Amino acid sequence: MMSSVRFFHSITIPVPHDHIYRRLGKKNGMVWSEGMRHDEVEADIASACALMRLQGALKRMDVTLSGTSGIRLESGHAFESARLAAYLEGCGEVLLMAATGGRDIVESIKRGMEQGDMTRSVVFDAVASEMVDAALDWFCDMFNHELIREGKRLKKSRFSAGYGDFSLREQKTIYDLLQLSHLGVDITDYYMLIPEKTVTAVAGIR
Repeated sequence: MMSSVRFFHSITIPVPHDHIYRRLGKKNGMVWSEGMRHDEVEADIASACALMRLQGALKRMDVTLSGTSGIRLESGHAFESARLAAYLEGCGEVLLMAATGGRDIVESIKRGMEQGDMTRSVVFDAVASEMVDAALDWFCDMFNHELIREGKRLKKSRFSAGYGDFSLREQKTIYDLLQLSHLGVDITDYYMLIPEKTVTAVAGIR
């Protein structure tokens, strides 16, 4: 059941404050040990959110072959990964997904580090990471509502290239299948996505 890529050029989601503070290490991390006040952190979070340009893409595909060492998709692409195959056991379909925070936030983080404003850069980095991850959660929630009428559901967890034996090289296949160049995302010869705050994932449908 290979579908067309669904692009989302403007994603608006609530700011995941709790996750951002957890990433910053509110109780024992360096941001707080430097005496940073809550209102200063909140101001930096707001500034970082203003720079975010959340976009994403989804593609639903059948798993045509599954073994102990990997899977094959209906497009003919194969993923060699025993852990991915185990994760997808019992799933006849997958949802490929990606989310990106855009270039503005990444450039601001780098500029802050170059200027020695490390604390602000750390906050911006935490916001970007958690917002992109929250966008994937938003995709999963939205897609689960669509699957209800089919009596199906996404697995609660997601699987990403570079995790375990699922080689980072497979990021290129996901990049191509999701046509991420349409979102202004590039991929390097080492399979890293640009802008940096871009993530891809595979979720099983069962």
